[in-house]
Amino acid sequence: MVIPRFLHGLPGVHFSIPAMAPRNSMGEKLTDRSNDDPAYQNGVGSQTVRSPFRFGAWIRLHGLDIITMAALGAVALGVYFADPAPSRSFPIYNLDGSVIYPQFAYPLRKEIIPIWAAALIAFLVPFVFITLFQIRRRSADDWLTTNLGLLKSLITAATFQVFIKWLIGGLRPHFYAVCQPRVSPGPPTGNGFAQLMYDRTICTGDPKKINDALESMPSGHSTAAWAGLFYLALYFNAQLKVMSAHNPAYWKMVMFFAPLLGAFLISGALTIDKYHHWYDLVVGGLIGTACALVAFRQTFASITDFRFNHILLPRATSLFHRTPFLPISGRGPYFDYHRQQFQTHDLPFTREGGWGLGGGEQGMGAPGDATVLSASGMGLGGLGGGHNGGTFGTGTGGVGGGMLHGGVGNGVGGNGGVGNGVGGNGVGGTAPVIGHNAPVGTAGVPPAGHQAV
Repeated sequence: MVIPRFLHGLPGVHFSIPAMAPRNSMGEKLTDRSNDDPAYQNGVGSQTVRSPFRFGAWIRLHGLDIITMAALGAVALGVYFADPAPSRSFPIYNLDGSVIYPQFAYPLRKEIIPIWAAALIAFLVPFVFITLFQIRRRSADDWLTTNLGLLKSLITAATFQVFIKWLIGGLRPHFYAVCQPRVSPGPPTGNGFAQLMYDRTICTGDPKKINDALESMPSGHSTAAWAGLFYLALYFNAQLKVMSAHNPAYWKMVMFFAPLLGAFLISGALTIDKYHHWYDLVVGGLIGTACALVAFRQTFASITDFRFNHILLPRATSLFHRTPFLPISGRGPYFDYHRQQFQTHDLPFTREGGWGLGGGEQGMGAPGDATVLSASGMGLGGLGGGHNGGTFGTGTGGVGGGMLHGGVGNGVGGNGGVGNGVGGNGVGGTAPVIGHNAPVGTAGVPPAGHQAV
């Protein structure tokens, strides 16, 4: 408990706080090693022990995911090389002989960034940085699981977009140039109303290029870029604490936005070489971003909460590993979101903000998160009226381990009277404060503080 400074050294005023034995997430009592464990003194230690990494156990825990991703990737590859499913209709000329849709009449150009290059960038760039961060992370489990999350994002997004492209698609900006229709300007000879519509049977170009030109939406480049590089941006934010409770170095903000810039450039290049319309890029970007968000959240404890978004979520069982695998003593098969002492493998790459240096922002609440009150032991205050003395005292809420919002504020009234104020929805720790305009009397010394509930 924190005692207000103005109460230190007051004659006749004594404070007694019952000690509570700390417990871990499993309810087990922990032994205080803060005096004899250097790692614990640096804010990275704990009373738990982590077993050595076992690759065989990791494979069995994540093997079903790997098999599923391989199967999904094979399906996506098959759909990618399949002919467009429906027979699409399209117009060529107006009744007056003018081209109806000039936005489909651009010439066929060479891609600025081929699709294979976009896919490699989307995987290799995050892979390289995840690997480089192991210089400090030093965890095989972290490296494997984080890259597995990246693959989940990429493969899911790719499968999503190839099915939409195959079943829905659309005409690329260079469709007419690839189709090379054998239709002359003049009275239309197609089908539908006024015989304005045609299908691919009028095309004389390369069948493979025609198939590709019929599958414009969504953009595969954009999908891959956002699925991989947005995942990397989230990883940078988590490991570098770009948005947290301290003001980080500017280069970290640059690192966060660099992958987003790369995704924009890869996507935007497709409007320069006229392989896609802008709406193809938007749909692809939405698919990739959604997959990155879900894959990251499945891998880590949070997306935006700076206290937890760098911590891997545990996996205890799977189809190939029925017995719960709990490599860290005192921790269960899920993350409890209540630990404030982090082990070395729980720390992010950065050390700014007090990470690993004793205390720090890891024990504070995120913006809008009321747990900051319980973390620091602060209740939500209350007004304490001076009883038998003093005008009234203001209680700051229970300081020192309050787990519920609210607290008891005790005001020391004149002539030794004690004024108690209850605030909020719970009782915090003891917070004796001097009542306003109520000097401390010589009699009626306040009793021992109440323990937080």
